[in-house]
Amino acid sequence: MSIEKGRDITISVLKFNPRSKVSKPHFVDFHLEETPGMTLFIALMKIRETMDADLSFDFVCRAGICGSCGMVVNGKPTLACRTLIANYPTGKLQLMPMPAFELIKDLSVNTGKWMDSMSKRVESWIHSDHEVDITKMEDRIDPDVANETFELDRCIECGICVASCGTALMRPDFVGPVGLNRVARFEVDPHDKRTAEDFYELIGDDNGIFGCMSLMACEDHCPKHLPLQNKIAYLRRKLVALR
Repeated sequence: MSIEKGRDITISVLKFNPRSKVSKPHFVDFHLEETPGMTLFIALMKIRETMDADLSFDFVCRAGICGSCGMVVNGKPTLACRTLIANYPTGKLQLMPMPAFELIKDLSVNTGKWMDSMSKRVESWIHSDHEVDITKMEDRIDPDVANETFELDRCIECGICVASCGTALMRPDFVGPVGLNRVARFEVDPHDKRTAEDFYELIGDDNGIFGCMSLMACEDHCPKHLPLQNKIAYLRRKLVALR
């Protein structure tokens, strides 16, 4: 019984080590056979195990939960673990690291450093003078409000929305779609006692809510399909009314 051979695919990877004095950005082509259900993550693992042990890319969960394996594939940011090779009819994929983040090496970027700075900037924690008594039941919250809050909490901070954002690529100080989503999450949370004026002080400028050009590539590429467009529009309408 013969086994049907998979199609030949070519994965072109931009390799560069910014910490090396001799390294220069260059593409390296890897040729391999596609297997049934092959994801880009599986292909990269095969490349690293059998062709180039020096190849750098990030991964943790392999299930679209951790957000570590974000990269640019044929010009579009995506998660490698959620990207099927079968979705590319030509069998040719060009991989680049996500822009807007500090490059570590090859396809690895430091999203954690960027996210930490963003989180501090928008004061990503509950603001309240209410002292919580952990011996008592939690305060009741309307289920619809709780669901709206949890919906925005599904963000995995993969950085894909930032890499898709025209403003973020042109303006490094822009808080990014993920930052605006974080503000929207706390704005709807009844535990947070900040006012619209407080949120205006955080993001009421061109590096915040008014810098968004409404291209909406952030929502188009979000692997969790978060309602970024609606939330950004909501924040803009609410905050612009203050001035």
